[in-house]
Amino acid sequence: MSKAHTQEQFDLFISQLIETNAPLGFFADFDKIAANVDAISMKLHQLNYLIGKENLESAIHQLWAENPKVFSVLDILIAVRATDKKKAIDRAGNIRLIEDFFKNPESIIEYIEDTGLKEVFQNKRIGSLVDYVFGVETGLDTNARKNRSGDIMGNKIAAMFQEYHIPFRREVYSTEFAEMKCLGEDRKRFDFVIKTPGKTYLIEVNFYSGGGSKLNEVARSYSELAPKINQFPNYEFVWITDGVGWLSAKNKLEEAFAVIPRVYNLTTLPEFLSELLHE
Repeated sequence: MSKAHTQEQFDLFISQLIETNAPLGFFADFDKIAANVDAISMKLHQLNYLIGKENLESAIHQLWAENPKVFSVLDILIAVRATDKKKAIDRAGNIRLIEDFFKNPESIIEYIEDTGLKEVFQNKRIGSLVDYVFGVETGLDTNARKNRSGDIMGNKIAAMFQEYHIPFRREVYSTEFAEMKCLGEDRKRFDFVIKTPGKTYLIEVNFYSGGGSKLNEVARSYSELAPKINQFPNYEFVWITDGVGWLSAKNKLEEAFAVIPRVYNLTTLPEFLSELLHE
């Protein structure tokens, strides 16, 4: 069985991979960060009462008597969200959800003392919990960068399709195509679908600026997916990917490159788009 690409083509593809697709706006989504802070700002303002108090235990009891709900946001002060369902060992050796420490003043005192927040409060290392949590949220937002990188790549590809006046659809499920029953029972969602008079192209798009085990799995899964789709003359699988993260999974990428006829990066994609215009 002949390979889909030559070694020279693969070497050229690898040499064309770019370091990043991220503009400066990639690094922090300040609209989302501000919304997260605004949602709990009233409670944070009330918790500011604890800052600088010498008798912190007494202050906690006073605030609890006034409004016990304000303590429900203490988890974010150590960069943990309630949805994370993080657990910790208490002084009695019991494993508890972080949020369970906020159910009475005694547990709150234990939480504040043992996390180190007591010193932070008493020594006024924080001037405003609202400002502090804005910083925490900015740090936590870095976890969303991987998704934003994929969104940037998808939007870039969509813009290129529009530039070439190629009609397309985004996020289309395989169940729309009777032949794609060959993919099994699971619903496969393709990033893009382009339909020409002669063929339907099912397209996956991704970008990896860093390495990791996921890249090997992606390359392996697409190597298995492409032949199943390409067995039908009126369908073809297309993979558009880029990023120097692939250098850490070069062997797996090369294996996929050998069995998938249509693999493009941002440099070679215009070749495919020009071809589409003549179908």
